Amino acid sequence: MPEMPEVETVRRTLEPLIKGKIISNVTIWYDKIIVNDADFFQRKVVGQKILAIDRYGKYLLIRLTNNLTIVSHLRMEGKYHFLDSDAPKQKHEHVQFTFSDNTYLRYDDVRKFGRMQLIETGTERRNTGIKNLGFEPNSEDFTLDFFLNRVKARKRAIKNVLLDQSIVCGLGNIYTDEVLWQSKIHPLSIANKIAQDSLVELFYDINNTIKIAIQYHGTTFHSFLDADGHTGKYQSMLKVYGKSGEPCSRCNTTLEKIKVNGRGTTFCPLCQVVYK
Repeated sequence: MPEMPEVETVRRTLEPLIKGKIISNVTIWYDKIIVNDADFFQRKVVGQKILAIDRYGKYLLIRLTNNLTIVSHLRMEGKYHFLDSDAPKQKHEHVQFTFSDNTYLRYDDVRKFGRMQLIETGTERRNTGIKNLGFEPNSEDFTLDFFLNRVKARKRAIKNVLLDQSIVCGLGNIYTDEVLWQSKIHPLSIANKIAQDSLVELFYDINNTIKIAIQYHGTTFHSFLDADGHTGKYQSMLKVYGKSGEPCSRCNTTLEKIKVNGRGTTFCPLCQVVYK
């Protein structure tokens, strides 16, 4: 699944391509992508101008005129393609926005898990999945005190706590493995047993890793592409994710992979401390 750095990369590359364009038609080839009634979605969106694209966590917020917003979640493999001329529909393209200048935006999703929801602008925290999200790394609200209080109240494995979007919004499997390695915390450590100084380091590692990952346009594993069709570059900086069986770059111990709540998790069995 694209995580926060990948979704931010999509936002940054997509906005200059479609901002200011007027939607003249919407073609929906797979209705389940649309959370609203498909006819309602088409009727309301046609004729609107795209004002901006915002993001919260892993959600894209496509701002339209008439106080409307399309909330888009890419889920596992969703991606957008911008076309400057019409082209035959590809197998996994499910929604097309036609603009008044005869350019096109298509939503492609192999697994069909992604969703779009049309809402009144400003109601995303009441009417969409965003209402269940916590604060983003590097935001004013994501303070050290907030993080410490939330983590210390949990008796679950720290890997599961970090994946809980109500605590840290935007972290997924890739960056969770990376920040736990950086802070030398074993993924099965019980959250409220972890030493305070290690949690402080974890907080700063989360912020720094997300910041750098965005600068490098995210991580490409399998199918992630930005709106220009380019891959991310952060995968060249990964220390543990996808490297099971390789030597740890810090201590040379062979990295191991286990399942934590069904999620593949790679770690160093020597330099990542287990707190129980």
